[in-house]
Amino acid sequence: MHLRFLAILFPLLLTSVLAQTGLQKVDVTLVPPKNLKTKLAPGYTIPTVDISGEKERRVIVDREKGQYLGHPTTLLLEDNKTMLIVYPKGHGRGPIVYKRSNDTGLTWSERLPTPKSWETSVEVPTLHRVVDASGKKRIIMFSGLYPIRMAITEDDGAKWSELAPIGNFGGIVTMGTVIDFKTPGHYLAFFHDDGRFIRGAPAKAWRFWVYTTLSKDGGLTWSAPTPIAMLPDANLCEPGALRSPDGKQIAVLLRENSRKYNSFVIFSNDEGQTWSEPKELPAALTGDRHVAKYTPDGRLFISFRDTTHVSPTKGDWVGWVGKYEDIVNGTEGQYRVRIMDNTKGADCTYPGIEVLPDGTIVTTTYGHWTAGEPAYVVSVRFKLGELDAKVAKQ
Repeated sequence: MHLRFLAILFPLLLTSVLAQTGLQKVDVTLVPPKNLKTKLAPGYTIPTVDISGEKERRVIVDREKGQYLGHPTTLLLEDNKTMLIVYPKGHGRGPIVYKRSNDTGLTWSERLPTPKSWETSVEVPTLHRVVDASGKKRIIMFSGLYPIRMAITEDDGAKWSELAPIGNFGGIVTMGTVIDFKTPGHYLAFFHDDGRFIRGAPAKAWRFWVYTTLSKDGGLTWSAPTPIAMLPDANLCEPGALRSPDGKQIAVLLRENSRKYNSFVIFSNDEGQTWSEPKELPAALTGDRHVAKYTPDGRLFISFRDTTHVSPTKGDWVGWVGKYEDIVNGTEGQYRVRIMDNTKGADCTYPGIEVLPDGTIVTTTYGHWTAGEPAYVVSVRFKLGELDAKVAKQ
């Protein structure tokens, strides 16, 4: 190992060890994996706030003995009280479960009736609010692999349509993010595929591509997919898109599935017409299935599964707090937060994030939160001010 790499690594390892609290099991090795290709530091130096033991922050959304429940998406309606959630009965695939909360996720309904076709879902369901040029509101739900299908409600989730194909193409973790354009009714959706499902014919995984698809009618129909990112020696996937504070730039955070690099980011300054070359992110933002939301003070909270090469919270549900400029400049950000301890490998955290008017963050995901039991769905609530105070005491 090169001396320069050791010089970078030692303080990172020391920081990680010191950051590991009594609430954290020593279940990860704080050394970099073999055969890394990244030239960036494999660990981070910003502090970690640990709220994984603060059970009073949690709400169990759903739990079923002997049944794996995973991969939720949430949607907060405009009344800032009603929240919808969907998730599969199984790992990424399985019948879609649908619930509703009338009090910002503090309590949840029983499982609600769903159309018959929802039982045939074979991928992660995702929810999005869309509005057409006439002002007609609808909520759409995507379910992926081949073909990508979509269900629609025009009464805020009281009645849903069956799942129906949006085109002759497929993809994985379809439409994890949908970005609205300045033109009313125009939306850009993001997904990825590894060569198996994009064309529909049986195929082996070949190479990871990130795609977009465009709707010009408020989410009713979608264009053929356009590839926007690929690297020959990295596996870019699970795009999580967000806009810059002034709305002029789109950034897309990307999981790196070969586990040889950090996560990546790409940028567009022309509403998705062209994209920058993929650029590695700092270790502090390395993870899977990033979901980002702005808080009232202009900072970003990003939730993801921790896959950082050197991290005491590897495999857990974590969040990152910082500014958009940190993403642009490649800086580490302000701090990370360990939200919950996942007790089985890295099988957790395809998150939903909602930010309430008072700044309360309600973030929801699945994981193996109880050792020896199947995954179930939990939400956790906090304000950044509470986390800031914890950082100040460290």
